[in-house]
Amino acid sequence: MDYPGNLFVVAAPSGAGKSSLVKALLELDSHVHLSISHTTRAPRGQEKHGRDYYFASQSEFDAMVEANAFVEWAHVHGNRYGTSKKAIEERIAQGSDVILEIDFQGALQIRQAFANAILVFILPPSWEELRSRLERRGEDSPEVIEVRLKNAATEMAEVGKFDFVIINELFERALFDLKAVVHAQRLKYAAQRRARADTFQSLNIT
Repeated sequence: MDYPGNLFVVAAPSGAGKSSLVKALLELDSHVHLSISHTTRAPRGQEKHGRDYYFASQSEFDAMVEANAFVEWAHVHGNRYGTSKKAIEERIAQGSDVILEIDFQGALQIRQAFANAILVFILPPSWEELRSRLERRGEDSPEVIEVRLKNAATEMAEVGKFDFVIINELFERALFDLKAVVHAQRLKYAAQRRARADTFQSLNIT
């Protein structure tokens, strides 16, 4: 189905800066709305239920899976994450642009459900920098960091399945690139025709 709103899906290995980039984009562009995922993991730091994630128990998550409430869900680093199909459909059907930040498995599942989804992959500039970022974050043990790096190799092998690739070496440059992806999508013919219907009509463009 062709929805009036755009659906942007941002994926990256842990530590590549995906969450920081998406947060910065949301602060700059009020027309982009974050799709909040459900997860069985515990909140980190200042994360809040309903703002950063919907934190669910294992049984609550199971019930949503049974009800086919998720357009995608996956096991990531020992926890489960899922995206509500209804929540996305309602937003983009109203003409809003929606952005998801999820793992690469979920991103590819989203593409199956929403053929026009725009997939963006964030890469680190090097393995050394990725390790350094994970260590500086101070959230994981050395053993967990090794698992994340191993998973990153698997995730980055799928980058060719994405529409856009951004290398997050300099944050401001990476943010500029992400904004450019969003802006370019809004300038496509179908999007412009929906957004500027009066202009197209006055110019006799069908």
